[in-house]
Amino acid sequence: MVQKEIRRKTKAYGIVAILSATILVSMIYAFGAVPGIFPPNELPSVLSMENFSSYDELKEFLTMNSQDDSKTFFSGGPLDNQVFESTRAGDFLGPEPIPAPMGETALDSSDISYSTTNIQVSGVDESDIVKTDGKYLYIATANNYYSTNQNSIYIVKADPQDPRVIAEISLDKGTYIAGLFLSQDSNKLVVLGSQYQLYDYVEPRLDFAIYPYYNSVNTIINVYDISDKIHPFIARNLTLSGSYFNSRMIGDYLYAVVSQPAYNIYEDDVLIPQVSQNTESSQISPERIFYADTVDTYFTFTTFVGLNILDDMEQISNMTILMGGTSTMYVSVDNLYVTYSTWNNGQYTSIYRVSVNESTLNFEAKGSVPGYILNQYSMDEYNGYFRIATTWQNITRVNNVYVLNMNMSVVGKLENLAENERIYSVRFMGDKSYMVTFRQIDPFFVLDMSNPNEPKVAGELKIPGYSSYLHPYDENHIIGLGKEDNSVKLSLFDVSNVNDPKEVTKYLIEGDWTDSQALYDPKAFLFDKEKQLLVIPVSITNYGPIDIQEGETVTQQGGFWQGVYIFNSSTEEFTRRGVITHMENTTDTTTYYWIEPENIVNRTIYINEYIYTISNLKVKINNLETLAFVEEVELS
Repeated sequence: MVQKEIRRKTKAYGIVAILSATILVSMIYAFGAVPGIFPPNELPSVLSMENFSSYDELKEFLTMNSQDDSKTFFSGGPLDNQVFESTRAGDFLGPEPIPAPMGETALDSSDISYSTTNIQVSGVDESDIVKTDGKYLYIATANNYYSTNQNSIYIVKADPQDPRVIAEISLDKGTYIAGLFLSQDSNKLVVLGSQYQLYDYVEPRLDFAIYPYYNSVNTIINVYDISDKIHPFIARNLTLSGSYFNSRMIGDYLYAVVSQPAYNIYEDDVLIPQVSQNTESSQISPERIFYADTVDTYFTFTTFVGLNILDDMEQISNMTILMGGTSTMYVSVDNLYVTYSTWNNGQYTSIYRVSVNESTLNFEAKGSVPGYILNQYSMDEYNGYFRIATTWQNITRVNNVYVLNMNMSVVGKLENLAENERIYSVRFMGDKSYMVTFRQIDPFFVLDMSNPNEPKVAGELKIPGYSSYLHPYDENHIIGLGKEDNSVKLSLFDVSNVNDPKEVTKYLIEGDWTDSQALYDPKAFLFDKEKQLLVIPVSITNYGPIDIQEGETVTQQGGFWQGVYIFNSSTEEFTRRGVITHMENTTDTTTYYWIEPENIVNRTIYINEYIYTISNLKVKINNLETLAFVEEVELS
């Protein structure tokens, strides 16, 4: 009965979350991604940012400037009233120190070779569901309809001679784990996530799509002291009203971004963002909220938080900007850029720059460029300039690259690339950029960015298929991961001659339909040049024979396989060394639609001469050289 109740509630949370996300995406599409009628070289004016002088001014601004009629729409709200007994703006108290019990401590990893999270910018860590220090694995498992596991973080001893779970951190129901960070000394573990709560309407709401519930979303940032691996304890707990958006960690400082709808006025009150640390809480003062004096389709409170994860007594820094939403984030070692799609006499991407320096957060500039961006890899900062690649759609679709200075003013641009195609992947590398667009063939562009005032196309290559993720092999070679027809494709591009790029080799993973999580989640992509190692998760679906039965086409049983492909990679070719799967019972008679989601391999890491594959149910250890099975650890 308990498991049925867990699954019932989990399914309800999932439905609400999906519907809420669908509504939000629909709004963004309706208001921020409609093909414009103006050419992309007509930029909207860049407006300065101001602060509200009072709560009444904030409320009046939202009432007068929201073009949207859905001011009562609710998808996020205040934290539990019992938590918020204080309303002191920006006043955070330190936690009471908790003595650490004796147990197993972190070991020296200086002589250990191991892989880390695949990140975009050196020195800027990104959260992930698996972290390692070479001695231990820190694994976040997902809670879904098929699982009897709740959201948990497992600390796994990675010694291949004695691998085992030594600690488990369990989170409350209705909590979705967004990712983990590990401190450089391996003594602190950060868990970020969202908490969902469902409430009944007091009166029926016939105008609302998901009657009889509305959902409240809070963001949690838990910092655990794991100096004793067997007995982790929470050293700091931070809860913010609103949805988790994104985060990064630079050195010992965590930077997180949380978004809460502001256009809604619930019971004639603006739901101002609130922050709670342990048992003390604060409501963000309107005087600390930045805004641009403009009309938008809807608004969100976007809160930036800076947190020293090693010093539990250092005060948390925070800043809130009233903006039109959040869609993508890029972070350099000095600046945090948040973008969102907006409609202002055309389709544009608004860009906000916030400087970061340890605990100091400062809003610096706001800008805008035509078109919409694909993902974080569409942005980059280099030598004091910000570069961004966009797709603009009007009667025809074109692609553009813009260079902005630190005031977020456009100083250079390259427009009208690949007409009637759209961007599928971008990678900026120093004074060059690599871009893939696609419609029927894959134009691979090499862009010369050495003159920020005049970016230009240096070379172009047209080949079948497309690459949706680009990864540097070295300064003269780029790895492309994408699709050709229905097959996953690995490509290696030689860009030593920027005017004449070449595809040196490619590898197709064949089947009726093949796919890879790394196509849309680069953290699932493992590459090590020195070891000539490349690993990607792969799923292969074979549909089986097709029969005509009573005039209808019926697909018979086929096969489904999921695991990882392990390659030797060089500047000449990709050679498949072998595969590892957690679906031990997979056979060619398995129906193609049966996926066994708990056995999906999500991540792969290596530690010394061993390779570790991780799913929600277990960690499997194989010899890195021979791929022979060594041991496995169940996550339960």
